[in-house]
Amino acid sequence: MKIYISADMEGLTGVAHWDEVTKEKEDYPSFQKQMTAEVIAACKGATRAGATEIWIKDAHDTGRNIDPAALPGGTHLIRGWSGHPFSMVQGLDESFNAVVMIGYHSWAGSGGSPLSHTMTGKVAEIHINEQWVSEFLLYGMAAASVGVPVACVTGDEGLCQHVRTVNDHIQTLAVKTGHGEAVHSLTPNESLPLIQKTVQKALESNLAQCLLPLPEQFNLKLKFTKHFYAYKASFFPGVQVLDDRTIRFETTEYFEILRLLAFTI
Repeated sequence: MKIYISADMEGLTGVAHWDEVTKEKEDYPSFQKQMTAEVIAACKGATRAGATEIWIKDAHDTGRNIDPAALPGGTHLIRGWSGHPFSMVQGLDESFNAVVMIGYHSWAGSGGSPLSHTMTGKVAEIHINEQWVSEFLLYGMAAASVGVPVACVTGDEGLCQHVRTVNDHIQTLAVKTGHGEAVHSLTPNESLPLIQKTVQKALESNLAQCLLPLPEQFNLKLKFTKHFYAYKASFFPGVQVLDDRTIRFETTEYFEILRLLAFTI
């Protein structure tokens, strides 16, 4: 079994402030260690479920957060950003059996986390076919486009509720709940064994049921935080301008949604 782990930081155990996920800040090293620990726990769960090959994408900020020396032998780590539209699932293809998402978070416009956002600070809201879009949904559909299911997602409770509304066969683990600018969180001693158990259980389940459905038509509506971002995006082929900060883009090919985002946000 070949497994792909995509790991972010804002949804990690205990994270409550941007200083904790920003390299230049003094709070960062503790949560860099936590990111590595949660990925290792996911690897252990995957191995116990029968995984023989594990690829890991460091999918936060610079893409250079996980400590490579601490990872189990035989894992493959993707660091940095190639610029490919698959972004947080760069390198994923039909040869994988499942995706596991660790440390993911609520979406831009949501109150689920003090760090709610979608991709970059340019984004105020994203909808596809009138549905709020999180990074889970963006890259869960990217996985579905190459026939790979999302088996498990860990992060804040707001995101986990969102995941269950999309597909309730996907295993979720909420390591914290957001309340305004605060979080109510598990401790690492609690969350790490739970991550291992949840990943193992997810990968031992019927993975076919975890594949996200893809509609025949994609209608994306993207609202930017600043009007000049929308103006620049208006020159992307096929984009319609709805107002000073909002664009629309329609396509039958999901990859075109990811291509648009790669060039506009």
